[in-house]
Amino acid sequence: MNKPRLLDKVHAVLRIHHYSLRTEHSYVQWIKRFILFHKKRHPKEMGKLEVEAFLSYLATDKNVAASTQNQALSAILFLYKKVLNIEIDWVDNVVRAKRPKYLPVVLSPNEVKTMIRAMDGTYQLMAKILYGSGLRLMELLRLRVQDVNFDYEQIVVRSGKGNKDRVTVLPANVMSDIKEQLKLTRLLHNKDLQEGYGEVYLPFALERKYPNAAKEWIWQYIFPSSKRSMDPESNVIRRHHIYHQNFTRAIKKAAYDIGINKRVTSHTFRHCFATHMLENGYDIRTVQELLGHKDVKTTQIYTHVMKKGASGVKSPLEDIF
Repeated sequence: MNKPRLLDKVHAVLRIHHYSLRTEHSYVQWIKRFILFHKKRHPKEMGKLEVEAFLSYLATDKNVAASTQNQALSAILFLYKKVLNIEIDWVDNVVRAKRPKYLPVVLSPNEVKTMIRAMDGTYQLMAKILYGSGLRLMELLRLRVQDVNFDYEQIVVRSGKGNKDRVTVLPANVMSDIKEQLKLTRLLHNKDLQEGYGEVYLPFALERKYPNAAKEWIWQYIFPSSKRSMDPESNVIRRHHIYHQNFTRAIKKAAYDIGINKRVTSHTFRHCFATHMLENGYDIRTVQELLGHKDVKTTQIYTHVMKKGASGVKSPLEDIF
């Protein structure tokens, strides 16, 4: 069954604006749900009232989080503004859900050390880089050979959140491990080439601009998948990066094995990187730059979980007993 023409156009416009495949999938699904919720009415026939009704349904009937509701709204606004080219004067009056302010889960340096030691092999190295460089999980998985600069002790993050590049620190004590990982990756890549494969996904129009680049060593993922797979967009058999959920499961297992009574995720290592950097005396602007935060206010949340905060204050109870 062919997709409706409108959704085909949504796919095309998302790619023109260089949205990630994950965002593309999410936006298309939200737009589809919006249309189905209103009995397949065309979006041109709908407006503010229909959008608010859908958002209300998500909040009250589906009990979704505020961030999920806002993602749905962003997808719908993208449909009207970028796909249908409709100027909507009611957009500023649509009520966006307020995201609750949660303090990030942060482990102590000793807990981080114990967590990483509970992991092994490639997953242990990945955890070390997450904590040592402050990367997001997908930024780590999408690292390519050319993104690691050993001489300058830097990692270049390409097209991070907000489609921005940035540079962060490469911990000196993981360099030898990364070099060993690259040797294994090189062997795997050479094997793929010998068997007539060896291509990797290239972003944007690079594949058309540089036809042979997809097989070049510098473009290969540092952490490749153990199996080749067919690209759902092009039907080309390639070797993608490690599947994110496999790493997530490894983190969850390590936390369970050592008995950490906190909700530990891959993003927890990024929170720990930021908090421990501030505790070690680095200024907040430096940490903001390394994390790639647009606004320093985002970075300031880590000041609330530092030892200099509540855990650095002496309770009056200690003076009377």
